[in-house]
Amino acid sequence: MPLDLTEAPRRGDPALAARLRRAIKGEVLFDAFSRGRYATDASIYQIEPVGVVVPRDAEDVAAALAIAREEGVTVLPRGGGTSQCGQTVGASLVLDCSKHMNRLLSLDVENRRAVVEPGLVLDRLNKALKPHGLWFPVDISTGSRATLGGMTANNSCGARSLRYGNMVHNVASVDALLADGERVRMGWVGGNLAEAERPKERALVQAMRALWEREKDEIDARIPKLLRKVGGYNIDMIDPAGHNMAHLMVGSEGTLAFFEKIELALQPIPPHRVLGICHFPTFYKAMESTQHIVKLGPTAVELVDRTMIELSREIAMFRATVDRFVKGEPEALLLVEFAGEDADDNLRRLKQLVELMGDLGFPGGVVEATDPAFQSAVWEVRKQGLNIMMSMKGDGKPISFIEDCAVRLEDLAEYTDRLTNVFRKHGTTGTWYAHASVGTLHVRPVINLKQELGVKQMRAIAEEAFAMVREYKGSHSGEHGDGLVRSEFHEAMFGPRIVRAFEEVKDTFDPEGLFNPGKIVRPPKFDDRTLFRFKPGHAPVPLETVLDWSEWGGFDRAAEMCNNNGACRKSDPGVMCPSYRATGDEQHLTRGRANTLRLALTGQLGPSALVAPEMKETLELCVSCKGCKRECPTGVDMARMKIEALYHIKKHEGLSLRDRLIAYLPRYAPIAARLAPLLKLRDLAPGLAERITGFSAKRRLPEWHKAPYTDAVPGPETGPETVLFVDTFNRWFEPENARAAERVLRRAGFTVRTPRVCCGRTWLAAGLVDEAKAVARRTIETLRPYVERGVPIVGLEPSCLLTLRDEFKAMLPGADTDALARHALLLEEFLDGKELPLKPLPEKTALVHGHCHQKAFGTVPALQRVLGKVPGLEVKTFDSTCCGMAGSFGYEAEHYEMSMRIGELSVLPAMRAAPPDALLVAAGTSCRHQIRDGAGREAQHLAVVLDQALR
Repeated sequence: MPLDLTEAPRRGDPALAARLRRAIKGEVLFDAFSRGRYATDASIYQIEPVGVVVPRDAEDVAAALAIAREEGVTVLPRGGGTSQCGQTVGASLVLDCSKHMNRLLSLDVENRRAVVEPGLVLDRLNKALKPHGLWFPVDISTGSRATLGGMTANNSCGARSLRYGNMVHNVASVDALLADGERVRMGWVGGNLAEAERPKERALVQAMRALWEREKDEIDARIPKLLRKVGGYNIDMIDPAGHNMAHLMVGSEGTLAFFEKIELALQPIPPHRVLGICHFPTFYKAMESTQHIVKLGPTAVELVDRTMIELSREIAMFRATVDRFVKGEPEALLLVEFAGEDADDNLRRLKQLVELMGDLGFPGGVVEATDPAFQSAVWEVRKQGLNIMMSMKGDGKPISFIEDCAVRLEDLAEYTDRLTNVFRKHGTTGTWYAHASVGTLHVRPVINLKQELGVKQMRAIAEEAFAMVREYKGSHSGEHGDGLVRSEFHEAMFGPRIVRAFEEVKDTFDPEGLFNPGKIVRPPKFDDRTLFRFKPGHAPVPLETVLDWSEWGGFDRAAEMCNNNGACRKSDPGVMCPSYRATGDEQHLTRGRANTLRLALTGQLGPSALVAPEMKETLELCVSCKGCKRECPTGVDMARMKIEALYHIKKHEGLSLRDRLIAYLPRYAPIAARLAPLLKLRDLAPGLAERITGFSAKRRLPEWHKAPYTDAVPGPETGPETVLFVDTFNRWFEPENARAAERVLRRAGFTVRTPRVCCGRTWLAAGLVDEAKAVARRTIETLRPYVERGVPIVGLEPSCLLTLRDEFKAMLPGADTDALARHALLLEEFLDGKELPLKPLPEKTALVHGHCHQKAFGTVPALQRVLGKVPGLEVKTFDSTCCGMAGSFGYEAEHYEMSMRIGELSVLPAMRAAPPDALLVAAGTSCRHQIRDGAGREAQHLAVVLDQALR
């Protein structure tokens, strides 16, 4: 009988939490906000857990399991929480292994073996393996955040399974902890059982072989003979003559045991790769051609459909790449990769692909990519396919429920055509992408699950699709597992005898049902709306917002754009998400914040959750870097959402002295500058000042300049006009930057105007949006005459100038704001492409740290190009997240240590390591101060460097 997965009488139980805290070293999170953050994964489901344990090691896990067993609470192991079928949600005690249990335990290069803890992320493993010429080849698209434990539990596959197989083909052994607390090693066991050293291991092997012997004919008849078959337990891989017991662990979705260690088989990194991007006028032709293309021996054949192409073009970080590899208006692309030791052989097969496409009727239909950087950029678009699809705005979303059906290649075109007609029949369309090479296409019908009609659509489409898959003798679960989505359909797929056999596997390993109930066996109905993220009656709490959220259809829908794919947890370079990288906590993650806001905005955390102390704590470490604005493929803009939430929080709790000192800085700056000598008295008693103002005694505060910037120096007005937007920081603290910029603009032939305007950023930082709006109105009005004449507005401080292109549009949407945004440029954008009479500098190298907002708006390349005009100057950049200062954040006493931890992730080590004679360049005043404080180096603004090269 299916379990009630919503029933959890011990949910949030303080006595249980207290017992766990006494027994383990890791964190125990039982509050409502934490439970809410762990209630979802990348699926359509939301089930609040009993609580969360973040174990430090295997002993913590053993202690938590023992307590759970005694207390009658089920347990759910969890890695990155990126499961698409609901495997990692349930009314259980969640064990989050991703923060601490993430080590590479051993590496045997000669025998190509690695032993890892379950929380280690795939990309981090491959980074460690790369110096040895090895990699783990199950290259899933979420490899930047997916853990090896989750991949093992899911039997993940990846784009190159055509060559390397699935997880089940690449896991050598698993050291597991059973529900009764006994440790077992699940690995190869020969026919004589000699390798099963412990009695428990021997008993499990004997039980599984007896099951296989009894059901072998049914197994042979009912389990599909496809590579992409990950449904149920892998009982077809049992063999009395000898088999690997780890194969039963792989794909078990945390239902049989907890994985303490996983031994992986590694492969040499192919030294050479080429890529052919095949263009097709129709989707059907692409599917029909796949069976012919695979005969050329590619390592991967991946689909990108028209919808994905168009959505990718709407995302800034992908637009240039898509425009480069997509020619014309194809309905579908196939990315065909050849890889191996022989570079010439790869090129020969790429030529054969071009010839084959001509024979198939598509001459000139291949874009050849031989440059590794270009190939990587193309693959990144494909890897982000799911997230790109989920960037659709509105209530209708591409929903994962028939996503992983696998069929033979000869049936692929007909199957996809018939399924498309099923979508039309039910009044919707589907998006397609992924693994054409193995007949597993990720297809997602666009459905609104907030409505009962959408749920009925989903049920009808699922039943018709799965019936079609059975007709083709395919698999209904080809990559992403069973979870809550597909487990219900096992009986129709495999028959009752196989399902009873699956239940026997579960009961043999876990007789008390401790591990992750309701997955694979004894599942609930997949369309039970009580399990959904959008449950019956789902509606936002009435809220009068201060920013414009019409682009998303409301503040609540902007938060809903997070589909929990976890891209913000990524381990690869990029800005997003600095606070998570420093803490490893789900709370301090873009996904964690978005989920918390979504739950609060729909009343699921109580009537006043939006202004509760827990909400303030959730948003506290968001440094508003805007990394998510550019790097989150679904378009979650947490910096903007924080402004909205902070506005309501400050209205509720009022302002502190520090809030006022930050917010009103532009207004009191003229007075403070005249009192600069008095203000230096702060340095005589920094501890007292910290207690009064809240600014850290460990920081040197910015110094008011004796000669602040006033207005442009009168000069010839023969050239075209430009407005120099001098912000508060460059006016009162670092006026040398503004003066340098003025000189540079004049030498470039421009007449410089300097009207006194402000971006209002300091008010936004304190949640005073109404005051920021008033400032913005004055700025728009002051600059309107210039904008109407087409005069560019040129700024120096990224966080200030780019407010005109971002927050102004959210505060005061309209034609005047849009016009100003179009004319607002950073200095590097304005000078890019213009001639400057630059001379060589003594320094021969410049190391550039891009401000987070420069990265969010893609202006760093322009900065590199402009600096590169200095004769003999080599311009270098490095991958970095936020510097950690983030405006006032790094000055705040309670955030000083976190600020330095973020800085040490990338920026400060790179600046320290720079040669003593290198120019250090940073556009942000906060960045320059952090570099000075944390690295003991002085960084300069671009304007100063150019000014020196013009003298």
